[in-house]
Amino acid sequence: MTSATTIKKLLVVDDSKVSRMIIRARVLAVQPDWEIIEASTGAEGIAMVKEHQPDFCTMDINMPGMLGTEAAEIILGDNPTIRVVIFSANIQESFQDRATAMGAIFVAKPITEKSIAEALHYFLG
Repeated sequence: MTSATTIKKLLVVDDSKVSRMIIRARVLAVQPDWEIIEASTGAEGIAMVKEHQPDFCTMDINMPGMLGTEAAEIILGDNPTIRVVIFSANIQESFQDRATAMGAIFVAKPITEKSIAEALHYFLG
């Protein structure tokens, strides 16, 4: 019996449908076998992690309700093996420091091929 490659799951959390579509398209262009799931709020992202147990997560910071950094802290607290990339146009050093402190990395928006490549490099080690 041969062992099949485990399909990786990526959770994309962003209140912008356009941002989610861009991330999905660019990731699938490089990793066509990955399963992509989406959430539009931090709370929805937390619920999706519990339901789908993704390997990786991209998280926007500025969303209605809960900030992405708060959602990421909860996700990483419950699931320390998930690799989280925080995408944000808000490049304040405090957000970057908070991302690093929680075990995530920070990537500045806009979402481009370069920023997706940076995220994938982190995800795949």
